[in-house]
Amino acid sequence: MPIRTARDAVTAAVLYLRGLGHRDVRRADQRPLSGIGLAAPGIVVQVDPTVGPASVRDVECLWLTAMAESARGVYFSLAGYAEDARAHADLLDLPLFVLDPSGVPRPVNAPAVTLDATAG
Repeated sequence: MPIRTARDAVTAAVLYLRGLGHRDVRRADQRPLSGIGLAAPGIVVQVDPTVGPASVRDVECLWLTAMAESARGVYFSLAGYAEDARAHADLLDLPLFVLDPSGVPRPVNAPAVTLDATAG
């Protein structure tokens, strides 16, 4: 499904999460500072449909939210990530994905590659 709108980006992320076995994906109770928050049992997700790369602060905020919820954090971005954000996500074991224009999530870091290997 091609991504043309923020809703398309969210739909692509939800479809991917369902492929990982997360059937009950919903809007998160807490809104992230940027992007759109999603949640399912055991997982907190941020979808960033903006044209700018996600920052270290964006990554840290998602990680902190996930820690507070005793959940796994996963980040989806259309524009990618600042280099320091990618490095920090690796240290935090936070999976980062880029949504390509066709709507396919592509793993950006090692935690995302590991998570992607469980997709079915």
